[in-house]
Amino acid sequence: MTDLNTGAATTPLPLVTRTVAIDPLTLPGDLTELLPADGGIAWVRRADGLVAWGELTRITTTGPDRMADADAAWRELVAHAVVRDEVHLPGTGPVAFGSFSFAPGSAAGGVLVVPRVVVGRRGASAWVTTLALGAVAAPVTPSAQPAPAAPGAVTWSEGALGPDAWRAAVGAAVGRIRAGRLDKVVLAREVHARTAEPLDPRWVVARLATDYRACWTFAVDGLVGATPELLVRSEKGLVTSRVLAGTIRRTGDDDADLAHAALLAHSSKDLEEHEYAVSSLTDALAPFCSSTNVPETPFVLHLPNVLHLATDVTGVLAADAAGNGGPAPSSLALAQALHPTAAVAGTPTADACALIDELEGMDRGRYAGPVGWIGADGDGEWALALRSGEIDPADARHIRLFAGCGIVAASDPAAELAESEAKLEPMRRALTD
Repeated sequence: MTDLNTGAATTPLPLVTRTVAIDPLTLPGDLTELLPADGGIAWVRRADGLVAWGELTRITTTGPDRMADADAAWRELVAHAVVRDEVHLPGTGPVAFGSFSFAPGSAAGGVLVVPRVVVGRRGASAWVTTLALGAVAAPVTPSAQPAPAAPGAVTWSEGALGPDAWRAAVGAAVGRIRAGRLDKVVLAREVHARTAEPLDPRWVVARLATDYRACWTFAVDGLVGATPELLVRSEKGLVTSRVLAGTIRRTGDDDADLAHAALLAHSSKDLEEHEYAVSSLTDALAPFCSSTNVPETPFVLHLPNVLHLATDVTGVLAADAAGNGGPAPSSLALAQALHPTAAVAGTPTADACALIDELEGMDRGRYAGPVGWIGADGDGEWALALRSGEIDPADARHIRLFAGCGIVAASDPAAELAESEAKLEPMRRALTD
């Protein structure tokens, strides 16, 4: 394995990749069943997506330019690559999977992992990509692996702020907002879980992929989760983003949930929160697009645990979207430009981030940071790492879970705590089922 730190030029030998088509009927319905016990990577939604294993190289970065530096190193790596792609779909050819910290000063930094094997499925097409340095890798026939072992009994403990302290932090944020200091801030809550046995990430992602099929389920370098929020997808000049803000917990009663969806769609508090998030995203995206489409009203996204106000924003990259006559910005460059949106930080951004640092009492790590994949052409998908957990690299029995809530002037601390519990539910259930 070669480790490319920030500023590194290339690996000693060129990247050599080959993508071949395979019969999709030979793959399991859940692609995560192909993953080995160690080093597996997943990016799946419904039955489609990418899984990978066998780390070939990694690019590690830190600081405010962590995504830009990773993007530059990736571009240089693939510029010298030898590529044979017989499928030519998004996710074929050379692919790297990444995860980046929420805050520029976080010790978590960022990473792009280049695997040795990638298996993908998109509709009626499926493929295997093998990657090596300096030579063609041996062919690979994907096959289901032994099921992961259960993590055993789970014990829980609070993070930096317990429930009372977190409600107090929400109250303090509401006070700042009502005083006109800012419009919105997103406060995160942390919970620790300790499992009786070392936690196999496959145990978590398999359950999330089954229960939250409308979400992007991921496992990248110890970060696992299922997020409903797509920061940016770039595909052949078309840019897509799904913005979420405004939440209500489901009751389990279909009729009651339909009534709650109607209430959510007309809630002034939730619509205000959602408007800040959409405006933040579209303002950041506008300089890169020749045109954008922003629906006038959000729709209600139904998930098993919560209902969200959601807006799908689309745009067409401008001919000179980079603004310098060079190539169009990659999906990762767009992620850097868009992050953090008001959906995960607040507005104004600088004021919200300062208040987050003051009130949360913890390093978010990679929670609410970009997570996803990038191809050789720069296209890819980057979501926000919500409904997620970070497995402790020094202790596989320890995982930190996170949930965040958007706070505006009309927010109630008790209601926000209840919302945070609803958002923690996917990871809690994935650990204990």
